[in-house]
Amino acid sequence: MHTPPAPSKPDALAQDPSPTATPGLLTAEVAGRLWQLSRPADLESLWAEMGEAEFGDDERLPYWVELWPAAVLLARFVALNAGAVRGKVCLDAGCGLGLSALVAASVGGRVLGFDYEPEALVYARRNTTLNQQLLGACAPPLFTVMDWRAPALARGTVDLLLGADILYEKRFFEPVAALLDHALAPDGAAFIADPERSVSAPVWARLTALGWNVTTPFSGRVAQGGQDMFVHIRKISRPRRGQPPTETCKEP
Repeated sequence: MHTPPAPSKPDALAQDPSPTATPGLLTAEVAGRLWQLSRPADLESLWAEMGEAEFGDDERLPYWVELWPAAVLLARFVALNAGAVRGKVCLDAGCGLGLSALVAASVGGRVLGFDYEPEALVYARRNTTLNQQLLGACAPPLFTVMDWRAPALARGTVDLLLGADILYEKRFFEPVAALLDHALAPDGAAFIADPERSVSAPVWARLTALGWNVTTPFSGRVAQGGQDMFVHIRKISRPRRGQPPTETCKEP
């Protein structure tokens, strides 16, 4: 469950020179470091190969094969706030190719990334090996298949929940809201990278109405893979005792 429902083929597809060669290798610049992400093909190619069974109510569209602008901005935000990530238990929801999880691990986070698609995790693990030099002595992220509608996590154990463009359909609001309530520690926070989409615009007021604090600590424009989007980082946290929730997040 990752990224928006508009297929887009990147401008260029570099060849992977590694021993585990794949048809494509994406790159992303984060805080002056170049991360490499292996994938099987672009979204347009995989979409063309899908059968009718994969377009049901629980559609399995392979959005995870693209690196979307929201994921890049989230990774950059994590790198800029390394001190707040170091030593914290981090959950990367809908991790896709693993960029946010990798960057969080590289600054000392204790990271678990999950995705609904098993194949995505094959490449997330491969990308961990591919970027081992950037991880250095830091513990690599762990990756697992998980459905956010049934999170296999102990309640209240996550310090930082990360998500990039995970609210691109209205049906995702309830499971994401439930995941926040289940996973976040009392003083934990979620950082969700959200491009300016009409479908996710009402989400932040709805979370506020449920009692969450919602702010926008960071925004920026990112061009990646043929997409050029303005993205907001939304911070979601529980109100402290005696503190009313924020009225709503303010647009920059």
